[in-house]
Amino acid sequence: MRRFFKCLHLLLPFALFCAGGSPAHAAYPEKPIRIIVGFPAGSTGDIIARILAPRLSESLGQPIVVENKPGAGSSLAAEAVATAPADGYTLLLSTTANVINPSLYPGLRFNFEKDLMPVMLVGEAPALLIAKSDLPFNSIKDLIAAAATEPGKYTFGSSGNGTFTHLYGELFNQSARVKLTHIPYKGSSAALTDVVAGVVDLSFTPAAPVLANVKAGKVKALAVIGSKRMPALPDVQTFTEAKVTGFDSALWFGLNAPAQTPAAVVERLTAELRKVLAQADVKGQLAAQTIEVVAAPPARFATVIAQDGAKWAAVVKSANIKGD
Repeated sequence: MRRFFKCLHLLLPFALFCAGGSPAHAAYPEKPIRIIVGFPAGSTGDIIARILAPRLSESLGQPIVVENKPGAGSSLAAEAVATAPADGYTLLLSTTANVINPSLYPGLRFNFEKDLMPVMLVGEAPALLIAKSDLPFNSIKDLIAAAATEPGKYTFGSSGNGTFTHLYGELFNQSARVKLTHIPYKGSSAALTDVVAGVVDLSFTPAAPVLANVKAGKVKALAVIGSKRMPALPDVQTFTEAKVTGFDSALWFGLNAPAQTPAAVVERLTAELRKVLAQADVKGQLAAQTIEVVAAPPARFATVIAQDGAKWAAVVKSANIKGD
């Protein structure tokens, strides 16, 4: 009988392996998990991570620590996760910026698509094209007509060269066949301040930081970047409705793990994230940041990453954009 239990003990790891796991993976998680955010505290990505962390901690039974590692458009954070052990204890709060960066910085020491694996596409946030309040038009159609008549006259402010707020402007130039003049700033707040002040004409910007100014009439919202109109601005049409192509996908936020993270670990994370994102109060907190929950599984998230990477690479190449 003693020999039987000894053999059973030796065979248990092999049985777990054949079942698609290992003793370590089956017990995951056994220690705190880090979510690294590539932007400062208070940024949208940081807020999302801090909404998810306590609920995911409850669900998984381990502390979730949010760590901010800003720099290089989130590439520093992505590299930190890409080079971390592939054990599910270090995750990246990824954004659209992560698929833009490889085209802007060919010298990156990691490959976002190959070195980081998708866990879940958490949510999407709409963006807006805003205009200073005294511009003599109120629609995309009018803007295109005016910009076509006077190429280069109208300016758009961005949060910096190579940021998505810059790339959307260049995409608009290409799709609408017009020429807006780019004015880069050091951060989004400075660009938005100058649109409100009337120093620059336009800006492509996340919706959340400017909604109050739009509703107060300090700036105009000309169009929504995303697949549908915003409930907060039901009268503002989408770019797609205005027949301007390439603007049907909003900004996205997701979670990624190092490549080669065991499938069982990714499946556990995906399952628990889905439960967390289904909670009404979590949805409400995200909605307050204009984030719509998507909760898409790894396969769909991988498709979004590949499609957006190709889309922005084409824009960067065509406009000869260089990162700051």
